[in-house]
Amino acid sequence: MAVLSKPFRRMSPLRWREARAGYLFVLPWVLSLLLFTLYPLIATGYLSFTDYTVLTSPTWVGLDNYVTMFTNDQSFWTAVNNSAYYALISVPLGLVLSLALALLLNMRATGIGLYRTLFYLPSVVPPVAATLVFVVLFEPVSGLINTFLRTVGMPAPAWFADPNWSKPGLILMSLWGIGASTLIFLAGLQDIPKSLLEAAEIDGAGAWAKFWHVTLPLLSPVILFNLVIGVIYSFQVFTQAMVIGGTTGRPLESMLMLMVLIYRNAFGYFKMGYASAIAVVLMVFVFALTLLIFRLSRRWVFVEGGEQ
Repeated sequence: MAVLSKPFRRMSPLRWREARAGYLFVLPWVLSLLLFTLYPLIATGYLSFTDYTVLTSPTWVGLDNYVTMFTNDQSFWTAVNNSAYYALISVPLGLVLSLALALLLNMRATGIGLYRTLFYLPSVVPPVAATLVFVVLFEPVSGLINTFLRTVGMPAPAWFADPNWSKPGLILMSLWGIGASTLIFLAGLQDIPKSLLEAAEIDGAGAWAKFWHVTLPLLSPVILFNLVIGVIYSFQVFTQAMVIGGTTGRPLESMLMLMVLIYRNAFGYFKMGYASAIAVVLMVFVFALTLLIFRLSRRWVFVEGGEQ
């Protein structure tokens, strides 16, 4: 078969100006990606194999940082356990509550737009300010939470002063910001065709049957999105744990998260190489966990118009 080659045609001045304008518009994003994402990623990977203290030049040490991390640093495993505990409870709890809240906000009611705005506003409050407010609310003696618990005859924990209750308090605090995921669920609910719900109702399906067999399957891609974002953010919790527990993760390292451990080694001990190694391990773990979620999602995520 003969291969027909098209003759080269010079780009017209108008097409050239349009292409140049497009490249100029894309250029800031490309530079930002290269300077603030790709370069730090490569630099972190390189520094993880070095002994680097900012004041001295990086010295290649091979796998020493990783060996120390997995064999000699008990704080690393404490941070892993704390972060895993936080993610394992806060992510499913946040998904369930945000979905329930979205179902309520999807109802037709007077002033529903105002309620949607009010429930979303907490997610834009600065994390430091919100954390300080919750520290006051969870104060063991005079805090509003414990005052209410004593009033109804329930035990009042010490919360952030007790290592057994500090992480549950942090998880409850994370529910303050579920407005963003609620808004995404609400958008997904409003995208569900009403004809399917009406057809199910004509067939005799009740409210629960419609939710379980129609709403939930059609909402599964949105659930997957919020799940992945929630898992990624749960392992990056930093501000709240840092404000409450400091770099030591008090009390008794119960608030020591992986991001706090990275910060402590990098800016407390100036062990930039070791902090980079922890960051690389965290990145690889979160990436692998995300791939696993996507792999398992084939069994439960419904794609309209065909199977995933």
